[in-house]
Amino acid sequence: MKRLIVGDIHGCHQELMDLLDQAGLSGDDEIIALGDLIDRGPDSPAVVDFYRCAPGARSLMGNHERKHVRISKGEIPASASQLLARQQFSAIGYAEAIAFFEGLPFFIDLPEATLVHGCLDPGKSLSDQRPETLLGTLSGESYLRRHYDAPWYELYAGEKPVVAGHHDYSKVGKPMVINDRVFLIDTGCCYGRALTGIILPDFQFLTVQSRRNYWGIAAAGPG
Repeated sequence: MKRLIVGDIHGCHQELMDLLDQAGLSGDDEIIALGDLIDRGPDSPAVVDFYRCAPGARSLMGNHERKHVRISKGEIPASASQLLARQQFSAIGYAEAIAFFEGLPFFIDLPEATLVHGCLDPGKSLSDQRPETLLGTLSGESYLRRHYDAPWYELYAGEKPVVAGHHDYSKVGKPMVINDRVFLIDTGCCYGRALTGIILPDFQFLTVQSRRNYWGIAAAGPG
């Protein structure tokens, strides 16, 4: 069985379909997203529905899923990217999406690799990680900066490889591999760069070009 691990999709449903076409998976294979299914891109509902309903598909919770859960509880206000995604859903579809988000895990520990959306605290075991760190929230990243003098992915020394998303660290739509142990595969699809996946157990990269800078167009507004 193969597993296709997909970086941050952010509503870019067509690019997700392109990546699946390129991967050539069988019915027994898995399609695992690292989170941030939603916001910024043109079709968040279709991406969420795929991971809710497609056989073999599952997802981590990203910081953007967590934001929608917190917004639904009145804990934080919605930003522009959440408002954009909310407008794309029907009322029933959005309620179903929130219920789905609430059940997503903060990490997935596979035989070949550990999957997280955001970061890992290099000084703690997987079971002792703070949710904010795993999600890469502002407070989670601030915690890491206060406690370590280098980025977490440079300090990670665990035996099992880690695959993470959350930031396009390269800023040019290319995945990064750090010390052959950390695979960073958010490549900024919603910003017009690319959507990247990695096939396990062979750690084979697949990348499709984004059709346009969706978030740049949305943020600019009409005209």
